[in-house]
Amino acid sequence: MQLQERNEQENNHLIDVNNLPTFSIAELTSTRLSKPTLRKGDTGEAVEELQKLLKYWDLYYDVIDGIFSEYIEWAVKAYQHRVYLEEDGIVGSLTWKALYSGAPPVPPIPVLSRGSTGKYVRMVQRTLSLHGYYGFNIDGDFGAVTEVAVRKFQLDMALTQDGVVGPRTWHALSKVYH
Repeated sequence: MQLQERNEQENNHLIDVNNLPTFSIAELTSTRLSKPTLRKGDTGEAVEELQKLLKYWDLYYDVIDGIFSEYIEWAVKAYQHRVYLEEDGIVGSLTWKALYSGAPPVPPIPVLSRGSTGKYVRMVQRTLSLHGYYGFNIDGDFGAVTEVAVRKFQLDMALTQDGVVGPRTWHALSKVYH
């Protein structure tokens, strides 16, 4: 009897995918979700909402209790990694936007093309390398080799093959293991 009651209680906390708010990328980039910044130790309804979203994205499997625990912090960092955000475990406006859209928020991720350099280029090179598109040094320099790798990835993802890492390519990159 206790197991049945527990299952019924847990089922009351399941997220209904049909009722999950959806926003277009344009809406998310032009407006700010009015959500509080959350971090470990916080409690309440906003944390429950966060837990439901993390459960939806298969990163949280526990009871929806409204407590921002170490487990929630780990799940937030894992999600931030998935969508190329700073992995700080803090849920600010960019993390909220990504949680609702399932994609990296735009901005802050820049559009990358030949001549770009830096940490975002390294992120792209690392992801492309993991999937066999890029077999060279991960050096943060978007040169001809990186451009060819991006074009191959875009072809396989049915994207425009322009060799530019813009919003659609970032979104596709966020959907593959990295």
